[in-house]
Amino acid sequence: MATSRKSTHLGEFAAMLLIWLGLWLLFSFFSHNFLSWRTLSGLANRIPTLMVVSAGMTLVLIIGAIDLSVGSVLGLAGAVLGVAVVNWHWPFWAAAWACMCVGLAAGILNGLISVQLGVPSFIVTLGMLEMSRGLAYLATHSQTEYIGAPVEGLSRPLSAVGCSPAFMIGAFVTGVCQLVLSRTLFGRYLVAIGTNEQAVRLAGINPRLPKIAVFALVGLLTGLGAVFYTSRLGASDPNAGAGLELSAIAAVVIGGTSLMGGRGSVVSSFFGVLIIATLEAGLAQVGASEPLKRVVTGAVIVLAVALDAWRRHLAGSKFTFLSRLFSSRFA
Repeated sequence: MATSRKSTHLGEFAAMLLIWLGLWLLFSFFSHNFLSWRTLSGLANRIPTLMVVSAGMTLVLIIGAIDLSVGSVLGLAGAVLGVAVVNWHWPFWAAAWACMCVGLAAGILNGLISVQLGVPSFIVTLGMLEMSRGLAYLATHSQTEYIGAPVEGLSRPLSAVGCSPAFMIGAFVTGVCQLVLSRTLFGRYLVAIGTNEQAVRLAGINPRLPKIAVFALVGLLTGLGAVFYTSRLGASDPNAGAGLELSAIAAVVIGGTSLMGGRGSVVSSFFGVLIIATLEAGLAQVGASEPLKRVVTGAVIVLAVALDAWRRHLAGSKFTFLSRLFSSRFA
């Protein structure tokens, strides 16, 4: 069973890698400048924020929940970072910790209200989306806080490797989250909760704490993403992260994580991030308009969701067939 599951995961990773490479070949056919080290390096240095947020979103979707507030929470956390550096004259490392603590606090609040009060997560996080964006405007007086050199080093590519420290940190976070999901008891709890929460309760396990922990984790990673975003922009923008929740969900779903819970992989979500980023970069290089890019990205999301539903249907049909075969054999 374990060998079969491992083979399935390897097959999915290989399929995602082939899709990504296929996009590179496709866009290089239409744009001679696309297939280059410069494009790859630029791509790597644009995705750290989406990488870490998608890693957290994967865990949230696996438990059968959702977090729609990550974009606005990122904007609020980034606003706190900008105010701390510009107005309070904090060192960057202290402001970065404050930024991540804001994300963590928002995640814990989402988890407590959703889990303890039984409110659907999309309602709670939708409220947090509005509240966080409003607080971001209040903190910055609806103005961009220009920071510059104190924060830009984190997103500046290193000449030796061609990618930024932010990308390397994002890759490390992705690896750690995958290990937590696949190699720890906590990760098994998350999959079990998403598959059948009632069965987890009957087994004597309280699912509340793991669920709250997942919301806290996605909040913390959103705060880290805000540090990356502010570093890359060189400024704190209260509008930062607008639409980030859709990009993160798209990347995670394209990576094969089920919206119904119980199934997912952080590494596959990373490939989903690569596919989304490559698609956007390729469409930009071939001169596609912004509306066309949104149409194509949306179509890819719908296709990924349809494939997930089809895969679940096939799995359900197989389970029903095996159940009937077993019953007829031993009846």
